[in-house]
Amino acid sequence: MILSEEAQTEVTRVAVLAGQILHQHGAESRLIEQTTQRLGLALGADSIELSVTPDAIVITSLYDGRCITTTRRCYDRGINMQMVCDVQRICVMAEKQLLHVKEVKKRLKRLVPYKHNRWLVVLMIGFSCGSFSHFFGGDTAVYWTTFVASSLAMILRQELAHRHHNPFVNFASAAFLATIITSLGVIYDIGENPKIAMAASVLLLVPGFPLINAVSDMLKGHINMGIARWVFATLLAISVSIGIVAAITVMGISGWMR
Repeated sequence: MILSEEAQTEVTRVAVLAGQILHQHGAESRLIEQTTQRLGLALGADSIELSVTPDAIVITSLYDGRCITTTRRCYDRGINMQMVCDVQRICVMAEKQLLHVKEVKKRLKRLVPYKHNRWLVVLMIGFSCGSFSHFFGGDTAVYWTTFVASSLAMILRQELAHRHHNPFVNFASAAFLATIITSLGVIYDIGENPKIAMAASVLLLVPGFPLINAVSDMLKGHINMGIARWVFATLLAISVSIGIVAAITVMGISGWMR
């Protein structure tokens, strides 16, 4: 396949678009690098060199001694593995020569994040946190206290995210609400050990995926990305802690100690 300068530019733009989508939806850095390089090679480039930073991606395509570089800013769109899988599927189709540059670009631009029904998410969050409270030794009353607190915290989290509030404010507010509700269980002595609900109701706010990606990035040589993601996850955890401590202080209880 012979690429003109114009065609090479188009290949570069398509490759960086794929990397941008992966970056924005929570893919680990190594996956961004591999998928972008594979797609660029499948579309005719001799080589794809790229640099992934916490908020941008820089790509250079090389063909017949000619280099074309482009940069894209990557805004956080939330973790969505469906988008990551769709980009990889398009990459595989391009490698099998089933798609050309224009078709790849068209498919990438048509990708829309799939979102579960918000009330289904709220229900499942309530059940999962309630199940953790039962696992920790809580009785039926503690289970339903946790269910209500975590479900309402998730609704608040969804509403704040929909209005594009700062994620740290979002997590702190959700933790505050969940702890306020479960503190009422402690005050009115609902269940055998109502303080279990205080710990279990905020488990939906544990930043597990960012922490996993952070460790994965650092182990695979993307130190800067790993540190950035680790710091972000740590700040989220601190925000949750601030919300919990504020609620405990307001309600005047001793905390999670039995």
